[in-house]
Amino acid sequence: MEMLSPVDTIKGVGEKTAKYLNKLGVYTIEDILLFFPRTYLVYPEPQAPDKDSVNSLISISGRIKTSPKAFRSKNRMDILSATAYAGDIPVDLVWFNSNYLKGTLEPGKVYIFYGRLIFDKGRFKMSQPAIFEPEKYLELRKQIQPIYHLTKGLGNTTVLKAVKEALAHCKISDDRLPAALEEKNGFVPYSKAISTYHFPETFDDLVAARKRLAYEEMFFFILNSRLQEGKAVSFPNEFQITHHKETDDFRAGLKFSLTGDQSKVLDEMLSDLTGDYVTQRLIQGDVGSGKTIVAFLAMLDVALSGYQAAIMAPTEVLAKQHYETFLNWVNEAGLDIPVALFTGSMKVSEKKAMQKLVDENEACLIIGTHALISEGRTFGDLALVITDEQHRFGVQQRDKLSSKGNHPHIVVMSATPIPRTLAMILYGNMHVSVIKELPANRLPIKTCVIKESMRPTAYKFVSDEIAKGHQVYIICPLVEASETTEAQNVTDYSKKLKEYFKDQYEVGVLHGKMKPAEKNQVMADFAEHKTQILVSTTVVEVGVNVPNATVIMIENANRFGLAALHQLRGRVGRGDAQSYCILMNESKDDKQSDRLNIMLKSNDGFYIAREDLKLRGPGDMFGVRQSGEFSFKVADIYQDAYELEMASNDVDQILKEDPDLENHPDLRSTLNLFLANQFYVL
Repeated sequence: MEMLSPVDTIKGVGEKTAKYLNKLGVYTIEDILLFFPRTYLVYPEPQAPDKDSVNSLISISGRIKTSPKAFRSKNRMDILSATAYAGDIPVDLVWFNSNYLKGTLEPGKVYIFYGRLIFDKGRFKMSQPAIFEPEKYLELRKQIQPIYHLTKGLGNTTVLKAVKEALAHCKISDDRLPAALEEKNGFVPYSKAISTYHFPETFDDLVAARKRLAYEEMFFFILNSRLQEGKAVSFPNEFQITHHKETDDFRAGLKFSLTGDQSKVLDEMLSDLTGDYVTQRLIQGDVGSGKTIVAFLAMLDVALSGYQAAIMAPTEVLAKQHYETFLNWVNEAGLDIPVALFTGSMKVSEKKAMQKLVDENEACLIIGTHALISEGRTFGDLALVITDEQHRFGVQQRDKLSSKGNHPHIVVMSATPIPRTLAMILYGNMHVSVIKELPANRLPIKTCVIKESMRPTAYKFVSDEIAKGHQVYIICPLVEASETTEAQNVTDYSKKLKEYFKDQYEVGVLHGKMKPAEKNQVMADFAEHKTQILVSTTVVEVGVNVPNATVIMIENANRFGLAALHQLRGRVGRGDAQSYCILMNESKDDKQSDRLNIMLKSNDGFYIAREDLKLRGPGDMFGVRQSGEFSFKVADIYQDAYELEMASNDVDQILKEDPDLENHPDLRSTLNLFLANQFYVL
């Protein structure tokens, strides 16, 4: 089999399975080899069920005394139930739409049942437990099991078998990095790293494989960036932009004063806009630091100078919120500056009307989502392009928007607190500004870390806040192997939540599998206070500004990096009311507790990012990925900060000796393949 052969050339992968894999972006043999596990499972030793293990994934050794009973629920779902006895302790077992299991369970025979233990109405229970023969389970316990991202209709075993077949029948070239680099860094060969990452024998082997693959991703990312920087042309700034009294008057009329950092960044942006050359600037503003008003004031000077300025937001809801905010600010200031909005869900007639507004006004403010870069969208003298929440857009998307103007100034705004040393590596061609200070009216978010036993207290607190008229986020991530889709996870959680609160609150559900229009509607309902609780996966991280939301409760907080937790915490604390962050720690590891306690010490994202860099290591590789700025398949800029710096130094050394890679034809070839196969998203 060749690397670029279709995935259905793998033995056992038929047309139906291929379609499921296509949904996950797997089309070729190479794609499936690079379709790495999202986590790994080591089956635990069977234990007696106890209160300390409730809500944990455990295995029990037990026997059923009578045959399982099958019945159909009111919503026409087939249910199979049985009771297993672990010694003298009964555990109720239930399976859904799995009646085929009935004939496989023999009364009196010992089985190993693996699943999440719950305690309800005085009894231990397991839902959808996996069933093993004791001998088979003993063998499985000796192995590290890869767990893959799945889609409905596609099982983990199917993916696992396909990967094994691909590894067995496809030759993977090891000629990717210069031999001197491989030797200097002590890397395992590329082919071994690929196979080990899928099927590690030990965690030490997995760490070594991951180190090599993470380094390689960042090496080629940085190599391409440096080569592009070398080709970059400095364009003369032909825009006659000046600072205007109307901007100062608007700023003076605000109900709040800008912080020192906001003022400093505005001065830096104005210096760019009035300088001799077109510039690119990254603005790192901590969550809630007030980047939006800074963007508006800069765009206002541009419009008052007779040019167009555009800001691209990551979601329709946020774009609409920017639009309404900017429109209000312009009207309140009595300024005759048109404001246009472009989103994907707008009617054709609405888009035409907005396009007409842009065409007829040399000076205007333009707001939108990806719809701004769609075919047919044209702008006049576009002098400034701002992308909000940079990591949701690729370099190519930003370039496409800027190409619609005559080499406009580029500003990228990110709420991700990347330490300066890493930012300089990743954004070598950009000026970097930082907004650390929070607005004076923002109260620090009060944070607590709790265990499962405190859940009733947490829910009581949630109820009390809703009674005050506030709203609540609950982040419910996909983390466990038994949870096949995030959609099921948040949906099941929301149902349990409604039952707990006896349907007295409207609960919204948000997850990554939803269509864009559905996501927009859910977020809009929450923003408009039609729902009191929003149960969501981490897609809410870049969301709408809801000042009325005062509580965010994060389940499985121990699975997140600290920087990711800080980003999520920033969803609240945006109004005048005191806000709270509740971190649910389900880990029994004291180190995890110590790590989460850092969140109690500070609301400063840059401090937390530095602490995160100190703490995170190979042992954390199975947590929820936290740096989404660059869509690496393996690497994480926090966890792999050492490899990032190592790759940067190695690239700089190679280009110092061979700026155009004339003496490294193999490296140039591998880079082209790397880019062509989109190992990472530009």
